[in-house]
Amino acid sequence: MSTKKPSTNVRQGFKTGEHIVYPSHGVGRITSIEEQEVAGFKLELFVIHFEKDKMTLRVPVPKIASVGMRKLSEPAVMKKALETLKGRARVKRTMWSRRAQEYEAKINSGDIVAISEVVRDLYRSDAQPEQSYSERQLYEAALDRMARELAAVENLTETEAIKSIEANLQKGPRRLGKGEEAEAEDVEDTDTEEAAA
Repeated sequence: MSTKKPSTNVRQGFKTGEHIVYPSHGVGRITSIEEQEVAGFKLELFVIHFEKDKMTLRVPVPKIASVGMRKLSEPAVMKKALETLKGRARVKRTMWSRRAQEYEAKINSGDIVAISEVVRDLYRSDAQPEQSYSERQLYEAALDRMARELAAVENLTETEAIKSIEANLQKGPRRLGKGEEAEAEDVEDTDTEEAAA
C-alpha cells in the first residue's frame, strides 16, 4: 500500500518537481516521494519519471547516494563539458571492445565531463570516414545524455541543445582518421604525431 506525500517534500536535498541525473538513465524529474510498506518496514521512495524513455523509476531515499543520483550540473560544470568538446579527440590504440567498455562506463558514470569526452572522441565530421555501427550507437547515447542535461540546465529544447553541442564540436581541431586519411584532407598535419601518442 503506498501513500503519496505532499509535493513540497524534500529528502536528502532533493525535492519533488526537481530535475535530477540518474547515472544509468540520464535526466529525470522527481514527480513525488512515496511511502511504501515492504515486509513490515516503511520505506520512502523517490518516484522519478524519465520523459524521453516513458519510464518511471522508484528509488529508495537511502539508496540515492549509492546509485549516484545527483542534481543537474552547475552552469560552470556544463561550461567545462562544452569546452571539453573543443579539445583534440583522445583515442587510445587499444582493441575496440576495451574502448567500447570504457566509453560505456563513462556514459553510465553520470559525470557530464566524462560524457562530453565520449562525445568528443567519437564525433565524426562529414569529411571523416564513416563510423562503425557500435561507434555510432555509443556516440548517440553520449550525445543524447549530454543534450538532455544541457537542455535542462540551460532551459533549451533538446534540438537546441544538440545544435549547441555540435557547434562546439566543430570548433575543435580537424580530426583525421587513423593516419591514412591525412592526405585526403586539405589540412596542415603538424599535430598528428601528438594525437597518435
